[in-house]
Amino acid sequence: MRLFKLTAATIFKRKAWAVCAFAILALPFALPYISSASEKPVLMQPARIQAAWGLLLVCSLTWGLLTAAREGENNAKSGLGEYFHTTGVGPTSQLFQIWLAVFCFVLPLIVTAGIVSQLGAAPSHPDEQKWWWILIFQYGCLFALVIAPLLALAISVASRFGGITGFSVSVLLAIYGLYGVGYLDNMLKLEDNPILRGMLAFSPQYRFADLTQRMYYKSGALSTEGFLLMLAYFAGIALLYGALARLVFRTKETF
Repeated sequence: MRLFKLTAATIFKRKAWAVCAFAILALPFALPYISSASEKPVLMQPARIQAAWGLLLVCSLTWGLLTAAREGENNAKSGLGEYFHTTGVGPTSQLFQIWLAVFCFVLPLIVTAGIVSQLGAAPSHPDEQKWWWILIFQYGCLFALVIAPLLALAISVASRFGGITGFSVSVLLAIYGLYGVGYLDNMLKLEDNPILRGMLAFSPQYRFADLTQRMYYKSGALSTEGFLLMLAYFAGIALLYGALARLVFRTKETF
C-alpha cells in the first residue's frame, strides 16, 4: 500500500481538507445568525441541516473530485504509476489505492456533517430522537455510496485525458444526477418522448439519495425495505462506474 500512503501524505500536506472540515463543522452554526433564520428560532435547526449537508455536497463535488482528478493525472504524468507498475503494483491496485487515499479524507467530512446534524439539529421529542440517528446514518451511507464511484471515475478519466476533463466529467455527471434528471422528469410529464424516457430510465437518480428535505421536515427515517432497495440501486451504479473506471484508467502517459 505504498501508493496509498504516498497519496494520502500528499493530500494531507496540502491542508485543503482541513478548510473543508472546518467549514462543515463551524459554518452551520454561524451562517443561520446572519440569515433570515435568526428572526425565527424555529428555523435555526433546519438552517443548520441545510448548511451542513449543503457544504458537504459543495466540498465533495469541488475539493473531493478535483483532488481525485489531480492525483489520477499526476500518477500517470509524473511516471509514478509506471514505476509502481514495474514493482508489481498493477493498474487495478493503483486505482484502488489512489481512490482509497482520497476517500479516507472525504469520509470524515460525511461524519462531520452527521455530527453537526446531531449536535445542532436533533429533535427534542424522545420518540423522534429514536430514529434521528438512523436517518443520519442512512443519509451518510447513501452519500458515501454516491460520491465513492464518482471519485474513482474522476481519477481514471484524469489519468487518460487530464485533470480538467476528469473533474468536469465527474462533477457534471453528479449535477445531472442530482438536478438534471428532475428537469427531465418534469419535461416528460408535460410531453411524453420515448427517447427522453429512455434517457431518464438509464440516468443515475442521485436525487433520491438526498435526504435533506426529510431531515428538514423531520419526516422520520426510511423504512428498512426502502433503504436496502436504495443501497442496492446505488451499489449497482457503483459497480458499473468501478468497471468503467478500471477500463479507462492508465498508469502512464501515452504520447
